[in-house]
Amino acid sequence: MTTPSIEAIDAWTTPLFVAQLADHEFLKDALLAHIYQCQAEQQQAVDSDVAVLAKHNLSESTLDFLDGDLPEVMELRRMVEELVIDIAGEVNHSHWPEDSMAYAHVIESWYHVTQNGGYHDAHSHPNCSWCGIYYLEPGEATLDNRNGVNRFYDPRVNAEHYADPGTAYLGSQGFWDFAPTEGQVVIFPSYLKHSALPYFGQKDRVVIAFNCVIDLE
Repeated sequence: MTTPSIEAIDAWTTPLFVAQLADHEFLKDALLAHIYQCQAEQQQAVDSDVAVLAKHNLSESTLDFLDGDLPEVMELRRMVEELVIDIAGEVNHSHWPEDSMAYAHVIESWYHVTQNGGYHDAHSHPNCSWCGIYYLEPGEATLDNRNGVNRFYDPRVNAEHYADPGTAYLGSQGFWDFAPTEGQVVIFPSYLKHSALPYFGQKDRVVIAFNCVIDLE
């Protein structure tokens, strides 16, 4: 009896990437001071006016935070654009023309200062290809009790419609929780739904988020 030849095809995977920002300690204090200054000048809690009802007990800037001319802001933008282009190149190198030059551009960016009881409902980010969250100050967020974690939802809509031993590889939760760790950046594709679960703590939870597009030359 001849054993059939079987080819495995890993279709429709969802890559997520985590990196420690090398200059976090150098940038942190100046960025936090700048964010709190901007927060004090906000006209309303959610200055972006985007999905206001999906956000509770947090401050959100307008969507141009990384366009600022503060040296630490400019350096952060440079670093995250380099990080995103490295990631985009890794997953797309076989699809791009040979010898092409790729560039990542932050097109939207904002901060969140989340206070006790704050959260952000499930959502995704349109009009971009890659998104990121930089944990500037995670506060008292912890994975153990799911306090202030970012939750990413399985994009395979019907993956849980039936379960038996043959579907064990799919996982049984339908979501993946990421523990905020100071100085880390999470990069993910824009279609991936995610949320910030309710945060409880006396210290603020502060993140900087951004959306990127990729250009080829």
